[in-house]
Amino acid sequence: MKSTLKKLMLTAAIVVSPLMVSADGHGDNLKYILVSHAPDSDSWWNTIKNGIALAGEQMGVSVEYRNPPTGDLADMARIIEQAAASNPDGIITTLSDYDLLKGPIRAAVDQGIDVIIMNSGTPEQAAEVGALMYVGQPEYDAGYAAGLRAKRDGIGSFLCVNHYISSPSSTERCQGFADGLGIDLGNQMIDSGQDPAEIKNRVLAYLSANAGTEAILTLGPTSADPTMLALAENGMAGDIYFGTFDLGSEIVKGLKSGVINWGIDQQPFLQAYLPVVVLANYDRYGVLPGNNINSGPGFVTKDALAKVEEFAGEYR
Repeated sequence: MKSTLKKLMLTAAIVVSPLMVSADGHGDNLKYILVSHAPDSDSWWNTIKNGIALAGEQMGVSVEYRNPPTGDLADMARIIEQAAASNPDGIITTLSDYDLLKGPIRAAVDQGIDVIIMNSGTPEQAAEVGALMYVGQPEYDAGYAAGLRAKRDGIGSFLCVNHYISSPSSTERCQGFADGLGIDLGNQMIDSGQDPAEIKNRVLAYLSANAGTEAILTLGPTSADPTMLALAENGMAGDIYFGTFDLGSEIVKGLKSGVINWGIDQQPFLQAYLPVVVLANYDRYGVLPGNNINSGPGFVTKDALAKVEEFAGEYR
């Protein structure tokens, strides 16, 4: 929450200086910065960028997207510190590694900057770092729900293709899936890296060495797309149970063809769009939702693809 002094100064500016007030009567050049943990190579985050851009346009505020180019979380921590140093009205950030990121996030809050946690982390962790609220999909819960679904479908073993193993939230997806199935995760999770050719080769190697694997879980387009290529090469496409987190154009094709059984839609557009709307209304009118917002999980199957296919990679 902003300091009392900052609020008093804002109120005074609105009262004594009408020329500073925008056309809607409430604006004051608000600026928000979104900091993600995603590397430049992860195209899934284009939807996040679209969400924050549209919200900024509609709310009449300035928005900026920042991220560590390689996905290095230590670099992300520094970016949060740099964002806070620029003294924006609010910071929207992921919390993919609580232990590493809680310090700079708490420091921003203590500085008087409003913070909303989005995408990763948990509502409880968001409260602990002093954030206003959480907007996203609790990763373990989503993985657990997916595991329960797979268990009902008769699955008893799987491969989790983790393309971002340095992020604890990614591992939570795999662990939740195992727990939903009621089995140990063990060696069923592999560190695939982010290079498409390497991911494909590691999936092929695992399935060759573990012929009894009944299902595959990927954590987004970065790992799903090369995994589909691997299955096409070894002849298992459409024959092995396949679930994935997130959506993308190739994942939609996989759903349509029957290669992928379901995709977990966490609605990333809303994860970026809603925090900007919340912050702008909070700054202008002092209103704030009383609860966190869960944007997922929602399961997308072949039977419900019309809107998803139309907007995949852009707004879905």
